[in-house]
Amino acid sequence: MTHGDRTASIRPDPETPAWERTRVWVERALGPGERVGAVTSLRGGWTSRMRRLDIEGPGEPYALVLRSFVTPFFVRHAPGLLTREADVLRFLADTPVPAARLHRVDARARHCDHPSLLMSHLPGRIRLDPGTAERTARLLARQLAEIHALFVPEEARPRVYEAWTSPDRVRVPAATGRPELWERAVRAIRRPPPDHRPRFLHRDFHPGNVLFTGDGDDLAVSGVVDWVETSWGPADLDVAHCSTALALLYGAPAGLGFAGHYTAAGGVLDDDPAGHLYWRMLDALAFAPDADKVGTPWREAGRHDLTPDLLAGRLEEYLQGLFDRYG
Repeated sequence: MTHGDRTASIRPDPETPAWERTRVWVERALGPGERVGAVTSLRGGWTSRMRRLDIEGPGEPYALVLRSFVTPFFVRHAPGLLTREADVLRFLADTPVPAARLHRVDARARHCDHPSLLMSHLPGRIRLDPGTAERTARLLARQLAEIHALFVPEEARPRVYEAWTSPDRVRVPAATGRPELWERAVRAIRRPPPDHRPRFLHRDFHPGNVLFTGDGDDLAVSGVVDWVETSWGPADLDVAHCSTALALLYGAPAGLGFAGHYTAAGGVLDDDPAGHLYWRMLDALAFAPDADKVGTPWREAGRHDLTPDLLAGRLEEYLQGLFDRYG
């Protein structure tokens, strides 16, 4: 879920009765004489509705971003998700991490039509094109290592991480020609989690949640978004999640290479290959059976080549690659 300048990925967002209470809530937070002008929907995510709000008034115009949970599942979980994101944004305001600034939050929809969070708009856009894959991977690794290096006082630490799958919840693709590979992958996570030194995790760190400005040698991270899943846990799990995403976007070698970029940037991972394999498999298997849940927002962002069949094939290739390297 991104909110940079995504010219090709925004569309007019016609106002409806469901927006009226939220708009009043937003405008009460604005300065004297300021009002909401243009409203555009930001595409790129699948858990919430994201709007860019252009603010007009007596001073310089600026933009805010509004996140609203509208589907029943996420509305039920909104109090925890949005309260966590609000707390994280407050904490990150005093760190070098390029995150949005919190303006206000209504996690239980007491004032809005839906549970909502209002934050500053960050510059930049996501970069999913294969031509920048190697450069963006190195920048992603450096940014993730900086996030993991943050000192977090005990009272400010987020919740302990939750696994997004388990051996008994993995859905093996019905059409796979490699059932033995999937059985082996499930066995790799049928064990207690390895011992680890917990750190501050983004927990959903991948190229779709990082904004970039510039090109070539001037390419730089300008923002990290979507902090609703922030957790306390092993650095390996954040690295695993980004690795899976890179494997699906660009092919298995890109996913397998990310850990090396991360350690080169100063990050520290489990030095036991079995432990590293566990965290990588735990994340990758959460994408089964076909990984296409990420395909829809990525195709909307311009990667029309990422068909369901291609993503399913890349996921299997990545599982095999993990065994070849760590198994």
